[in-house]
Amino acid sequence: MAEALVACYMCAMSIDPKYPEMRRRRFRPIPVRMLVPNFITLLAICAGLTAIRLSTEGRMELAVAAIVFAAALDGIDGRVARMIKGQSKFGAELDSLADFVNFGVAPGLILYFWQLHELHNGGWIAAMVFAISGGLRLARFNATIDDPNKPAYAANYFTGVPAPAGAIVVLLPIYLAFLGLPKAPATLTAAYTLLIGFLMVSRLPVFSGKTVRMRVPPEMVLPVFVSVVLFIALLIGYPWYILSVGTMLYLLSLPVGWKSYRDHQRKAAQAAAHVAGQGSQATRATSAQAPSPNADHPLAGSVAETPEGDRPARLN
Repeated sequence: MAEALVACYMCAMSIDPKYPEMRRRRFRPIPVRMLVPNFITLLAICAGLTAIRLSTEGRMELAVAAIVFAAALDGIDGRVARMIKGQSKFGAELDSLADFVNFGVAPGLILYFWQLHELHNGGWIAAMVFAISGGLRLARFNATIDDPNKPAYAANYFTGVPAPAGAIVVLLPIYLAFLGLPKAPATLTAAYTLLIGFLMVSRLPVFSGKTVRMRVPPEMVLPVFVSVVLFIALLIGYPWYILSVGTMLYLLSLPVGWKSYRDHQRKAAQAAAHVAGQGSQATRATSAQAPSPNADHPLAGSVAETPEGDRPARLN
């Protein structure tokens, strides 16, 4: 056995360098710009896992803050990757895993430890269905991201509520409780959780804003800076008010996105029908103007228009 191993080693060492495909593969160094987006995604995963731990300890305010922080990181990692050209297949898979943990598992567990545990198995089923809905939503997104049959206008819409938005929206009962409002019944919270899970896996068109131009006119740079700083200050100073109002506005915007998508769909169908109508009219006009292939034959008209019994005797 030892002699066979030595022989194999010697054979490997004597590989002809003229054939580089026979050499041992060596991994090339990875640029730092490819690692930066992955670091942001890993930080988001840490925030989601920390939210789960904080919810088990009863520190719900910090747990919700960790989910919001993870959603903010999820919103910038993809943009940072595109900005510095650091996209990779590994990063895309890691981002999907992070979204499932942060916006599927963590919010479901937070709701369960906060109130749904009062329903025992029923509450656990609601939390589990929401988490599974988040995973299915992400799987469908990854499977249809390169769909060649998708119309151009569909690029500005999500299919179903995206996972980060679903995680922020599903925590609305907690926001309202933190504002001092009476806590909703556990059954109502479970029904709301199932509703958001259903919206995530539905075919509802949701406006994404991906095609909105991100360039800012020079005269609007300072107002934009002031607006961003003001929003962050309000979110830190009055987090539950901002999250509650933002969640309600987002839910109210869902019918608007659906109507906008239907309008685009109707216009595309009308344009296709108009083009098809013009094509059929052009075809009929060409057929009408085309001469008969036997039009120049001296007997073409008489033979075509004369009944069989009245044909000339020479043709009978």
